[in-house]
Amino acid sequence: MIGNLAPRTLLTVLAAVTMTVAPAAAALLSAPGLVRTTPPPGLPAWLADGHHLPDPLRAEPAAIHDFLLRLSTAEQQALAVAHPDVVGALDGAPPAMRYAANRRQLRVAGQFLLFDPRGNGRVAQVFGDLATADRVAVLVPGAANRAENFWTGVGGVPYRAPATQAADLYRAAVRKAPDARFAVISWLGYDTPGGVGPDAARADLARAGAVALERFVAGLVAVRPHATIALLGHSYGSTVLGAAAARLPRQVTDLAAFGSPGMGVDHVAQLGTTARVWAGQSRGDWIRWVPGVRFFGLGHGTKPADPAFGAQVFATDDVADHDHYLSPGTDSLAALTGIALSGSDPVVRP
Repeated sequence: MIGNLAPRTLLTVLAAVTMTVAPAAAALLSAPGLVRTTPPPGLPAWLADGHHLPDPLRAEPAAIHDFLLRLSTAEQQALAVAHPDVVGALDGAPPAMRYAANRRQLRVAGQFLLFDPRGNGRVAQVFGDLATADRVAVLVPGAANRAENFWTGVGGVPYRAPATQAADLYRAAVRKAPDARFAVISWLGYDTPGGVGPDAARADLARAGAVALERFVAGLVAVRPHATIALLGHSYGSTVLGAAAARLPRQVTDLAAFGSPGMGVDHVAQLGTTARVWAGQSRGDWIRWVPGVRFFGLGHGTKPADPAFGAQVFATDDVADHDHYLSPGTDSLAALTGIALSGSDPVVRP
């Protein structure tokens, strides 16, 4: 979401969005559209390869993983070279294949499970050794994040960059538990709202993001079936978590929502998950001005940090605003690090 927005400006925007019921608002208040999966670039060439390769849109990630494991290392590498667009985003493919394919596209070093420059762009970067991880934390960012600012931050502010936030979380985890087999993934795998406005007030993009997140997590389970997973959603990213919660696998043991406008329900029990649900909201966060309601398809329900929601609330007392929940030295980062590592010892607010 947009950081440091004046409360008066925010309330004006919300009033305009939620209270206007007129012909111009018909599209805004219409029924949600269908959620469609975007085909990866290079799909026709992949399907025409002649090796009976699995359809990335139809095959389950577990089936894709099983198919690729039957290939030799040389054959896997050949596919990454021949079809980098598909392999780089192929949920269920071994991480090494996806890293190799995305390096060919990005032409930079790094561990990327996803890189698609089309439209607003989609990126997933790994920090740590995913191939040996027993615990994986996936950070889902919110509105205004794009591939173009994934490393530089919204508005060119580095601490707002998903890559920076994930790196800070990973470094904090290494300091806390240096022997842990742990990885962090910054997952920008969906089209986020452009900012505060109709798209951010609706759940359409969250539902589409949830479909992509569910498949991404299924791919993680396929390659690391014994690892447990924590999903951390910032701002609108937490709305994506709420939309996906009921369909996530048992390996997802923790959901954390921070700076959240809502998870699409009014109580934690309505999420339909057995995962532990955590929430944090700073008193300095402008998100507190967002009404915790749903009205004619607008709004995302009771905010998770509200005691009435029923989540376990963690400390955010020293978080200055909407964008510093993962900043080094904060109680919030300490709490999210505990959740990311095991979920057993975050700093819970009294």
